[in-house]
Amino acid sequence: MKQLPDGIYLDGDSLLHKLDATVKLLLFIILIAAVIAADSLPGYIALFLFTASICILSKIGIKAAVGNVLRLFWFFVTIFIMNLLFFKAENAWISFWIFNPSFDGLMQGIKVVARVAALLVFSNIVNSTTPPLEVTSAIENMISSLRFLRVPVSQLALILSVSIQFIPILFEEADMIKKAQTARGAQFESKRLPDKAKAVVPMVVPIFVAAFKRADELSLAMEARGYRVDVKFKKRKAVHIGGNEIVSFLICVAFLTVQIMFF
Repeated sequence: MKQLPDGIYLDGDSLLHKLDATVKLLLFIILIAAVIAADSLPGYIALFLFTASICILSKIGIKAAVGNVLRLFWFFVTIFIMNLLFFKAENAWISFWIFNPSFDGLMQGIKVVARVAALLVFSNIVNSTTPPLEVTSAIENMISSLRFLRVPVSQLALILSVSIQFIPILFEEADMIKKAQTARGAQFESKRLPDKAKAVVPMVVPIFVAAFKRADELSLAMEARGYRVDVKFKKRKAVHIGGNEIVSFLICVAFLTVQIMFF
């Protein structure tokens, strides 16, 4: 049986599945602020423990939560090396041309990698525990104030929601193209950087073609089902505030406060 790509909604009955989608999106924004506020070893330890707790509460499995993080291993290696070599510091180990490796650069690289990885895990959990229609409704609720500026909020929310849902699908498409290129002799596993670059470049055009093809198919399917931008949409789903939402909000705000005040 074909495995679903990471980031796709997974049905479940966990606490996170039951949370209101709009509240969940608000909590995600608060957690983004908490990730950015982390700036010390205790802060990152607290961030790791909090992230692990969220993964356990979501009941979606460790692979669904961190799948995209593992796929982006070389991206993380790249940004770590860039911070290590180009982060300007007074106590550089050695200075050569534009390269200034230092302990501060090493720590900055670790911080950036940890922050991006945590944000990816949180976004995976939100996508995996929230149905796509509820994601669209939540985005619409969050940006509803833009109606006063005559912004087509419903259409904008749909565009953002579809874009989010396309990310894991494009990851799967890239993986399929990579396997096809490998079968044709592409050297993705080569240790030589020129060979890796030569293998990656031919993937760019097929990925873009696949993305445009899927977008065209989606637009045709929406038109076939009667979707029209000039028709007024039904009233968006109201935000449900219950005990779980209040407790979750207080926990996330407390975590953000601790990160800012102490870590």
